Amino acid sequence: MLHVVYRQARRIGVEVIGGVHGDRLVIVLGGAADPMTATAKLLSAFGDGPVVVGPAVPSLDEATESARAALSGFRAAPAWPSAPRPVPAADLLPERALAGDAEARRRLRHDVYATLVRAGGELLATLDAFLAAGGTLESAARALFVHPNTVRYRLRRIAEVTGFSPLSPRDAFALQVALTVGRLDPVAPVTSPVPTQTMTPTNRKSGQTEGDRRRSL
Repeated sequence: MLHVVYRQARRIGVEVIGGVHGDRLVIVLGGAADPMTATAKLLSAFGDGPVVVGPAVPSLDEATESARAALSGFRAAPAWPSAPRPVPAADLLPERALAGDAEARRRLRHDVYATLVRAGGELLATLDAFLAAGGTLESAARALFVHPNTVRYRLRRIAEVTGFSPLSPRDAFALQVALTVGRLDPVAPVTSPVPTQTMTPTNRKSGQTEGDRRRSL
């Protein structure tokens, strides 16, 4: 199987390091401007089942992180039977999070849920209402006591700030998982340090007035 991968890789002008691990073929691509396109050209070398592509990384030293994402996606891929082949590991974030991938949970919590929290309560409340209404815009508007156009605008804003559109069933699923993960593992609020007061030698003089003390702080 590997010799087929190497032969096809030479044909399309990319470098390959690979190995078989149990029932999985793991390969590292080098020199591929578009890993998804390159992987699609190598599909015939893979057996049946999902083919998951990890994120591109700048050096071989960081290839472990990409491989970890791809393997996590491979384990979670059966939960998305209609997933494209190949599929980016990032597109499997909700399934990976449900399967216990800590990095996928972190990304959904920070990149999606926390982003909505920072954007203000209106977007979060609108998303909750829209999902609770089964994706029906008019029902969400009634629940929020706003015009449907207001809901439509907020849904566009949600897509802009998170990269997931609530109007897409697949993206709506990812958003629902992100809300769940974010509420189960809330992001710790950023707190300002408590100011400390330093007593100077001048402060300790018994003859100092209250006004002098205020000016010396």
